[in-house]
Amino acid sequence: MRLVSAPTVASALSLALLSSAQTITGQYDCLPAGDFTLCQNLWGELSGVGNQSSTLISTTGNAVSWSTTWNWANNPNNVKSYANVLSNTAKGVQLSNIASAPTSWSWTYETQSDGIRADVSYDIWFGKAPSGVAATSASSYEIMIWLSGQGGIQPVGSVTKSNITVAGFQWDLWSGPNANWEVFSFKTASGDITDFDVDLQEFFTYLTENEGVASSQYVQAIQTGTEPFTGNAVLMTSSYSVAINSL
Repeated sequence: MRLVSAPTVASALSLALLSSAQTITGQYDCLPAGDFTLCQNLWGELSGVGNQSSTLISTTGNAVSWSTTWNWANNPNNVKSYANVLSNTAKGVQLSNIASAPTSWSWTYETQSDGIRADVSYDIWFGKAPSGVAATSASSYEIMIWLSGQGGIQPVGSVTKSNITVAGFQWDLWSGPNANWEVFSFKTASGDITDFDVDLQEFFTYLTENEGVASSQYVQAIQTGTEPFTGNAVLMTSSYSVAINSL
């Protein structure tokens, strides 16, 4: 008779997390996730052929863990989705009244096909009012922070500055209009950043001091996730958190 040892604490925890995991597959499915909301956001799926699912793994205090599995083909220059978590608490604060905005994001590609085209990014929205739905008439600015951009994909607009240092990392700054808002994208200039522990206030300050963004603007939303174009991958976030501390 084969003896089966008792599970270790670590394996027992893994089993508990797996048993409580919830997966969403629909176009605009969302799940409550502690201080966050996890959403599929398949806004560009009609430009391609494929599928995507997102799984909430755990929430602990102001931290969340999730994964997104995607497989997309056709129209390699078109974004198919933005699977993301939206903070329900880090919002509604005027830029001039922010003392700090600490964030930490640890992520990895568990699997990925050769030549994937995708980014891993923050998507932060500013507006003139304290609240407003992202990517609508309420939006004045979209601020993206690309921790990864694979396959030669590019942010909106064009490069306006190269190899600038913000929050201890090197970036190429892209800018350009999209609908009624202006987009600023900080794209990593030194490869994938898989462990990101910074103060977002450093990005906000850079924009107000160097790019003409008014400090009277409000942070209306902070989203974090991935924009796949083509290929297939499993993106795992082991831990993510964000907060805004007022003056």
